[in-house]
Amino acid sequence: MNTPSWQGSRLKRAQVAAIAALGYPLIALLGWTLRWRVGGHEHYDAVVSGGRQPVLCLWHGRILPGTIFLKRRGIVVLTSQNFDGEWIARIIQRFGFGTARGSSSRNASGALRQMVRQMRAGHPTAFTVDGPRGPEGVAKAGAVWLAMVSRCPIVPFHIEADRFWTLRSWDHAQIPKPFSRVAFVAGEPLDVPRDLDADGIEACRLQIEARLGQLRDRARGLLGSEA
Repeated sequence: MNTPSWQGSRLKRAQVAAIAALGYPLIALLGWTLRWRVGGHEHYDAVVSGGRQPVLCLWHGRILPGTIFLKRRGIVVLTSQNFDGEWIARIIQRFGFGTARGSSSRNASGALRQMVRQMRAGHPTAFTVDGPRGPEGVAKAGAVWLAMVSRCPIVPFHIEADRFWTLRSWDHAQIPKPFSRVAFVAGEPLDVPRDLDADGIEACRLQIEARLGQLRDRARGLLGSEA
C-alpha cells in the first residue's frame, strides 16, 4: 500500500494530531448537551439480536451527529487515507468506532473486504452512501455490494437537528447547536439478494435514496411534533 503524501510532511502530521486532540473533547462536550428524540431503533436491535450485523447507511452530511449517537458500539466505518480522513479516523476511534481505510476511488475493494471481515467477526458497519465527494444525496453502490457479500441487511437512518449550523461544503454538513433537539430515525432493514445483477443493484441503490428521503421527513416530523 502506498504511503499517503501528507505523511511525508512534519507540519501535516502535527496538524492531524492537533485537530484530533481538539476535536474529540469538543464533539464529546457538544454531544453531552444534545436532547435526543429516537424512532425506529428497534430495527437496529432486531438485526443484532437475530445474529446478524447491520450495514448502516446515512448521508455524508450527518457524520458528526451520527458519531455522537452511535458511539461505543464497535461500528466499523470506511475512512479515506488522505489528510482529512486521518484526523477523522483518529477522532471516531476515540468514540469507539473501528475504521477500514480506503475510499470509493482509491483502494475501495480492499477497504470493503476489510469491512466484510469485520462484519463476520461481529461488528456492525456504517456507510456514508453519497461520500466521500458527492454529489450530495446521490447514493453509491458500495453499501449494496457490502450487504450482498456479507448477507447482512441494510439499515438506513437519518439524523436531523432543530437548530444547527450548516458548513459550506459539498455535503452541507449539519452541526447541531448546543442544547438543540436532535432526532434519530432508523428505517426497516433492507435484505439484499446475493445474486443481484447490475439492474438489481441500481434498483437497490435507488431504494436506499428513497428511504433516506422518507426518514429525513420522519425525523423533521418528530421534531416538529414537539414544537
